[in-house]
Amino acid sequence: QVQLVESGGGLVQVGGSLRLSCAASGNILVLLGVAWYRQAPGKERELVADEITGVGTKYADAVKGRFTISRDKAANTFYLQMNSLAPEDKAISYCSVNSTIFDSHIQAYRAQEAWGQGTLVAVCS
Repeated sequence: QVQLVESGGGLVQVGGSLRLSCAASGNILVLLGVAWYRQAPGKERELVADEITGVGTKYADAVKGRFTISRDKAANTFYLQMNSLAPEDKAISYCSVNSTIFDSHIQAYRAQEAWGQGTLVAVCS
């Protein structure tokens, strides 16, 4: 019952910036946590950044000081600001959320995980 639409990927030169956006919709009561993952060619998917509601944020060592995760609670949208991009940052990025929803089928609240469709971040020299 939760859908994510992400955007903002593209091609940038070394040292450039991009901001990824992830918009959530559906019967969301509370966003328990939001996260950004990425998967580079030939590599496993890795967690880039996340924010757990009421806890805080964390970042992968490779992006600390360069990337920032943020959230617009009113719009159910969150972002990943990426600065000082390097060729090794090329990957398909995915947003993910864990939320509390009202399930009309069972007439009860429950948690649900959802994923975006992916957006390509490419960096050229």
